[in-house]
Amino acid sequence: MYNIDFKKPIHIHFIGIGGISMSGFAELLHSMGFQISGSDAKESKITQHLKNLGINILYGQSATNITPNIDLIVYTAAISKENPEFMAASASKIPMMDRAEMVGQVMKNYENAIAVSGTHGKTTTTSMLSHIFLAGELDPTISVGGILDVIGGNIRIGKSPNFITEACEYTNSFLKFYPTAGIILNVDADHLDFFKDLDDIRNSFHAFAKRIPADGILVIHSAIEHYEEITSDLTCKVITYGLPSSNALYQAHNISFDPMGIGRYDLYYKDTFIAPVQLSVVGEHNIWNSLSVAALALEMNISVKTVQKGLLAFRGTERRFEKKGIKNGVTIIDDYAHHPTEITATLQSARNYPHKKLWCVFQPHTYSRTKALLKEFASALSLADGIVITDIYSAREKDPGDISSKDLVSELELLGKSAEYFSTFTEVEDYLLKKCTNGDLLITMGAGDVVLIGEELLLK
Repeated sequence: MYNIDFKKPIHIHFIGIGGISMSGFAELLHSMGFQISGSDAKESKITQHLKNLGINILYGQSATNITPNIDLIVYTAAISKENPEFMAASASKIPMMDRAEMVGQVMKNYENAIAVSGTHGKTTTTSMLSHIFLAGELDPTISVGGILDVIGGNIRIGKSPNFITEACEYTNSFLKFYPTAGIILNVDADHLDFFKDLDDIRNSFHAFAKRIPADGILVIHSAIEHYEEITSDLTCKVITYGLPSSNALYQAHNISFDPMGIGRYDLYYKDTFIAPVQLSVVGEHNIWNSLSVAALALEMNISVKTVQKGLLAFRGTERRFEKKGIKNGVTIIDDYAHHPTEITATLQSARNYPHKKLWCVFQPHTYSRTKALLKEFASALSLADGIVITDIYSAREKDPGDISSKDLVSELELLGKSAEYFSTFTEVEDYLLKKCTNGDLLITMGAGDVVLIGEELLLK
């Protein structure tokens, strides 16, 4: 395995540099004095930002981009082995590593390296924790899988020993990380194109937890079924959070929501009241996200006032229940939810938000996920009053020909719910302009490019 010597900056080339995580670490390494170059399929705001920093960006991926002056090549999990740059790099004698291995090596440079994991909620929770550290003037380095206004992007470069990042389980990426503290928010069946089943996923999270050293901390949600199977043989300190009935160490009592669906609760440690916590984001799921970071922060001796201040200041990240605007009296929200559990949480949050009729435009993400969780998707989407389904966003997959969005519409009809399917965004927009009325709430939902529908509606 190639080890990066951070005291001797070299030339690193990123294949897929425009990705939300890759771009952040390219910027971080650039700030450390490394010569950075990279390629991506097309120009974006992210690649333009990197270019403005003086990083050499190449558009279109070609074998000619792999030159002898490159010392190390980093690639994403999304890059196929047939990619021309990947093949050229493999044929060369230049060392290669994937993104997760590179992130793990970066983490070794920090005394406090915090990794936020879970099937859902990683970006939001990482952002909440970042706000707490910023409120405490702890000067963290932050890598978040979304755009966070308070840091003006997806990366913040600090000068302290504190590092905060997301830890994704897909392809077991987080098993290459070196956290000194970690959070496990939830463990659900997902990424079944890689994992065999839920037990396989649970084993992966267990292996992640075991990477935390004996003097480290793991914070885990007590609502995870048989969570003790994940924590029983750990040497690190284990901190639980959850409902009072769960006997978790950190608990949320007296949960309530204002007319806009924004939550508050009383924070307890065991049976002892600590402080009231007021959030600025909607939904019960954000009660638990915030409780996890409150628990970790307090265990790291961050003051409760700093925790309160940081959580109150957090108003969400891009594409997480993000209000895009109002068109003809219809409020348009965009959300990244692409798993049934996430959809349920988002639509339940929307139920507490002022509206007449709740519309959901859902873009399924990947064929394998849609097929594996078809009934669960239908059940979750049935919480909406009006449902529109677009074509499946293929992402990294090829169409297997045995699943389509029409199957999801049929599944919804079996539940007694009417749903419309359209093959183009233009058809979706025309339908919504006719059907949505003053006072309705419209949510565009999915991990693909469904956000464009709401943005186009606002321009019409």
